[in-house]
Amino acid sequence: MTGLTESIESAQQLAVAWRAMVLDRDAHADVRDLPGIAVRWADSPFAFWNCVTLTEPGAGADLAARRLSEAADIMRTKKHPGFLWLFEDLLDEEARAALAPAAERAGLRYAFPGRGMAGDLLPVPDPVHPDLTFVRVHTDEHLRAYADLQSRAYGLPLEETREGLVGSARWKSEMYAYLAMRGDVPVACAATVEAQGRLFVAFVATDPRWQRRGYGEAVTRKALHEGARATGLTRATLHATAAGAPVYPRIGFTPNSPIHFYDLKE
Repeated sequence: MTGLTESIESAQQLAVAWRAMVLDRDAHADVRDLPGIAVRWADSPFAFWNCVTLTEPGAGADLAARRLSEAADIMRTKKHPGFLWLFEDLLDEEARAALAPAAERAGLRYAFPGRGMAGDLLPVPDPVHPDLTFVRVHTDEHLRAYADLQSRAYGLPLEETREGLVGSARWKSEMYAYLAMRGDVPVACAATVEAQGRLFVAFVATDPRWQRRGYGEAVTRKALHEGARATGLTRATLHATAAGAPVYPRIGFTPNSPIHFYDLKE
């Protein structure tokens, strides 16, 4: 795939995967596909279930500025805060240069960076780590542990991450979600799910007390291994945080578009 093609794929994977994710939390979630904008908004206290993204490849500066303003207007109508995910490589060179002031004029505030990644890397071997056993998520107790790892890893309020995950039937059945256990202590987690012919990796986290031991990489490999074994898929995609980005190339992922996360200015 070319760089632009992979960046388009990355944005489409967000739209496809998040549609199912937010409808799992709220059957009446806002999942509209508008001109140039995909809305995937559960209006959940868990901000990652509240998402808008720009979808037009090659958008110029004027079009990008207009879409940023339209996206911000959508976000203002919602009860709970969320994020605009902006895939930089969908913009043309002029729009990229003008992005910061255009976002400022739209009333958006830069929150944090990310990176799209993908690769024809499946299947991967079933991982072995001397410290770990792996447990597939299939109970609300498991989901609570998964949510708590997200809270600790990313500094999110515990009640919000639990609101985002606990009680989900989909996470306990359709997703290949795993906890990495050190004895009886959950120390890391990762999930994969089928999305438009790819295996999409979501919500990888490691307890900060147990980082830099290979736990996040091991549990990601487990989720990829089991997802690929069940589906037969050969290509995987993900959206990495800055902290996680160095891990995934070791598994076989190749970076594509930078992702800029924005929220509304207060």
